[in-house]
Amino acid sequence: MKKAIFTLAIGDNPMYQAAILSFKHYAQKVGADLVVSDQLHYPIVIENPKYNASPAWTEKLRIGELLKEYDRVLYVDADVLITPHARDVFELYPDMKTAYWFDEGVIQEREEDVAQVCKALGEVDWPRNDNGPVYYNAGIILTSNECPLFQKTQLSDLQQVCNTITHYDQSYFNYTLHKHGISHQSFDRSFNRMDMFGHDDYLAADFIHYAGKGYAKNSRRRDVQFLKDFGQFYQGTVPQAEIERLQNMAWDSFLDVVYKKYPLPNWLIKLSSEAFVTR
Repeated sequence: MKKAIFTLAIGDNPMYQAAILSFKHYAQKVGADLVVSDQLHYPIVIENPKYNASPAWTEKLRIGELLKEYDRVLYVDADVLITPHARDVFELYPDMKTAYWFDEGVIQEREEDVAQVCKALGEVDWPRNDNGPVYYNAGIILTSNECPLFQKTQLSDLQQVCNTITHYDQSYFNYTLHKHGISHQSFDRSFNRMDMFGHDDYLAADFIHYAGKGYAKNSRRRDVQFLKDFGQFYQGTVPQAEIERLQNMAWDSFLDVVYKKYPLPNWLIKLSSEAFVTR
């Protein structure tokens, strides 16, 4: 069985570089190829969007192309750290007809997201759990060539909704899943551990997702926190010089942001940051 781990990473962001190193380690562990998109293949026009929207989000459509070559594809956002102790997700979630991802609707309010995509594309029979609609996070998706989800998705549909709804790719993929009655199941949260569950024991998870501010006090510190955790996990596996290079890149990028934000001398900002920001 041919398996692939797929991600999108454009540019030299140190968090992306570290994430890919963790993906490489995991791919070797589970016997999968690693496929990295470093450019966009599905052009979309983002124009005066009502909500935050990125043209990069359409790249998930490449999952469908990869499933012509691979039996199973694990898509992982480049703000995810796969831990060295991560279990084999392919073995734990084996059904070839099922799309596996994490149902964040169990904790996040997603009624408005569902209402927006249904208003744009038409009503569907949307399943619900005890807390609201079943609404999957699209940052980590495991699917197979017998699951038709990415045979049904269309770039034209994404273009139709990208400027008017929130989380346009995620909402659309959820919509397509339910419209066509495709088999679906939620991961255990350990395979998409986000800070919505708090910070306690997050390092014990299999896949740690640093979406938003990602376990830091704010989004500016996210990459610094990611590289701190990466260094803790991969010390002795990744050369120390490489870990330190990426950590220093993340720190310098953080300082560049705060230098521009605060009207204070750079030397004072740096001194304060070194005293109060964990790195």
